[in-house]
Amino acid sequence: MNAEHRPLLQRPRPVLPVPPWPRQRPQVSFIVCTRDRMAVLEACIGSIQAACLAHPAFAAELVVVDNGSRDGTAGYLSALAGRSAIPLTAISEPRPGLAAARNAGLARARGRVLVFVDDDCRLERGYLVDLERHYASGEKWLIRGGRVEIGDARDLPFTIKRCDKRERLTQAIHPGGFVLGCNMTMHRDVAARIGPFDERFGAGGALRSAEDTDYLVRAMLAGIPVEYVPDMTIFHHHGRRDRKAVDRLHRDYHFGNGALCLKHFRRAPWLLRHFYWAVRAALRELAGGPRFDSDLKLSHWPIVLMNLAGAAKLTLLVLAGRPDRQARLAQETTEAKAEAGAR
Repeated sequence: MNAEHRPLLQRPRPVLPVPPWPRQRPQVSFIVCTRDRMAVLEACIGSIQAACLAHPAFAAELVVVDNGSRDGTAGYLSALAGRSAIPLTAISEPRPGLAAARNAGLARARGRVLVFVDDDCRLERGYLVDLERHYASGEKWLIRGGRVEIGDARDLPFTIKRCDKRERLTQAIHPGGFVLGCNMTMHRDVAARIGPFDERFGAGGALRSAEDTDYLVRAMLAGIPVEYVPDMTIFHHHGRRDRKAVDRLHRDYHFGNGALCLKHFRRAPWLLRHFYWAVRAALRELAGGPRFDSDLKLSHWPIVLMNLAGAAKLTLLVLAGRPDRQARLAQETTEAKAEAGAR
């Protein structure tokens, strides 16, 4: 069952606000979702404001979604909205999960171009110059992501994208990480066509991750290209400096990817090919073959095991509609076994 073919919420809201807008409609909307990370959020907002002030001809707004913070974020945003250098709209979205927060941001964004930035990221000062140049061509029917660099040299080189060439996503490339959700842009008409994020996916959701990857797959199925460009740079201050944190995120990513593979197996069977390649690489690793990431010492086996666990979790969610006690027990047992094997 595809989430985009059934309502995700009991009271569905429009994906994007409908006109008429105020007289000065922004050309770009930055959408930032946050939860209990006021310290990094302040730096993120500061970098967006600096980039906008460096290129004031490209009118911008900032939409910040507070996803249930308890650290004073709501008060900080309320005070900041009155003195922000660019228009700032603060939204409270109590339903947990990054996908729900992204959808809340979509419902309030008014810009022609939408930019998703994570709260632990900072924009390069010339970001808007690159963004305007890419969208000046008039080609709007695509999703475009930019470069993601490490923001702090003490952090491990994970959740980054440093490719130096412009390229487009094909079925031969796994969509996970091709364009990172922390630096993902699209025209508002693209978001209107694809629809809301699947709220089962993403951090804080039942499937932990891959809400951005699911969006890329749905774009491809709708005939919308996905492009990576080596500029439009942000710096990711993710703060993961030990193997335990990276291993956990590695497992969560592939948990979501397994659910993604099952969700789209009829319309995007090529995702199964990537699972087969992961199994083959894992078997070769047993015979002394290369690891998934030799620098971080990440194995292929968590990919295989967590893919299976994620697919099982999605199956339970679909069958149960909402997890009851028996379904929760079964899925927790499945996840525990898979994660024990992944370690």
